[in-house]
Amino acid sequence: MLYHISVPDPQSCFLDITYTIPEIHSEQIEIQLPAWRPGRYELQNFAKNIQFIEATSTAGHKLPLHKVTKDRWRVGTAGQDEVRIHYTYYASIQNAGSSYVDEELWYLNFINFCMYTEGRITEPYRVELDLPEGYQIACGLPSAGKNALAARDFYQLVDSPMLASGTLQKCEYEVRGIQFKIWMHGNLKPNWRRIERDFRRFSREQIAMMEEFPEKDYHFLNLILPTAFYHGVEHQNSTMIVLGPDDEGEGLYSDLLGVSSHELFHAWNIIRIRPAELLPYDFTKENYFQTCFVAEGCTTYYGDLFLRRAGVFNDDAYVKELQVYMKRHFESSAHAAQSLAESSFDLWLDGYEKGIPNRKVSVYHKGALVALILDLYLRKKTNHAQSLDDVMKLLWVRFGKPFVGYTLEDYISIVEEVAGESLEWYWDECIFSAAPLEERLNEALAFVGLQMSVFSNGNVQLNVLDDFKAQVQREKWLETVQVLTVEEEELEDGDEEEE
Repeated sequence: MLYHISVPDPQSCFLDITYTIPEIHSEQIEIQLPAWRPGRYELQNFAKNIQFIEATSTAGHKLPLHKVTKDRWRVGTAGQDEVRIHYTYYASIQNAGSSYVDEELWYLNFINFCMYTEGRITEPYRVELDLPEGYQIACGLPSAGKNALAARDFYQLVDSPMLASGTLQKCEYEVRGIQFKIWMHGNLKPNWRRIERDFRRFSREQIAMMEEFPEKDYHFLNLILPTAFYHGVEHQNSTMIVLGPDDEGEGLYSDLLGVSSHELFHAWNIIRIRPAELLPYDFTKENYFQTCFVAEGCTTYYGDLFLRRAGVFNDDAYVKELQVYMKRHFESSAHAAQSLAESSFDLWLDGYEKGIPNRKVSVYHKGALVALILDLYLRKKTNHAQSLDDVMKLLWVRFGKPFVGYTLEDYISIVEEVAGESLEWYWDECIFSAAPLEERLNEALAFVGLQMSVFSNGNVQLNVLDDFKAQVQREKWLETVQVLTVEEEELEDGDEEEE
């Protein structure tokens, strides 16, 4: 399977695409364009951006092409053993799940515009790009020659976004034999020394907790805009991040750290530790599941926790981030009618819109808060011998590493196995009902010397209590789990000298 992509007129924002389908042995084939993309559980109907489409033989003769659904076509092969689908796609949006081209940048999410042939989704795919001279490619896919990429199947292809430009900036680092690359495009001069140090620290902390990394390499693809923006999407061995404004300084850097740590943990949690309902992805329709509070809630909780454990955030910065989650939850959905499980299922309905008042909760914000409640409950019960860390590691070993998919019942079973008891109160109050969280949150926070106050307007104040015993528990909760090698200790010493 081959895709050839060019941009004849960059100012028009149109991709010119030829999809070549070889080894055909039937009178007709059906081709499908995805209706949604991994990491965003809503129908996006990418076919609306196709301006023109036709099917031809290798000799250039037109073949019958009929639309079957909004994003599916039937092609009459007329005895041809190879068919070419030629079409144009409008790529004009810059967010972390779209595609965009202009005179100096190609930003491609292949999920937006690449089709697959029914029955042949697991075959290898190759992409050839007519890039301008001097462009460099940033992508998780392996190179297949100059301006060419290879994917083992369609699933890998469309879970590997790409940046290409003559002005890409890059730095690299290594953790436990894993190669990491940080790519930047935008009007900024990164402090690469600082970025490399902080990224290395939180990457090392995540790998130390999970005890191994799912991939051999990983790419942070960053598009930095002059306007305000905050969006990241996880992929197989990369993440696409769009941030702005480019002149925000420390605010931009804090956003970069937060979203990058969050997206990296997705390399385990959702990319491999995946709900059974999403395995494999069905790109033609909704893939309903109730456990997005695990996929996104636990990841949101861990994203900032890893930054604190790794020493990138101090206590004050971490408490500030906790307060942000609390404020967002209590301001917008403290009185929502839906449970977390219901709002997970309904992501496909309106999960990424504001929605009507008091209907749904955020799988990110409330999901992170109930992960906090569970983690601190397990730690208090076992004096830190067991925690949410153990839940995530068991999910990895039993479901993520073998890549078999877990159910809601599997998650409940593993949590209660780690707890050593039934947690009916937790499921009833935190996951399957709309019960208020204030009491359970403060009960959990008190164990580590924190206290939350919620005001009538939804504002939240999180205070650190002057309690020595609770301070000890807080330090155990936030302490690093990594053990540095001699080489890593030398790197850390070098960082301190640089400062």
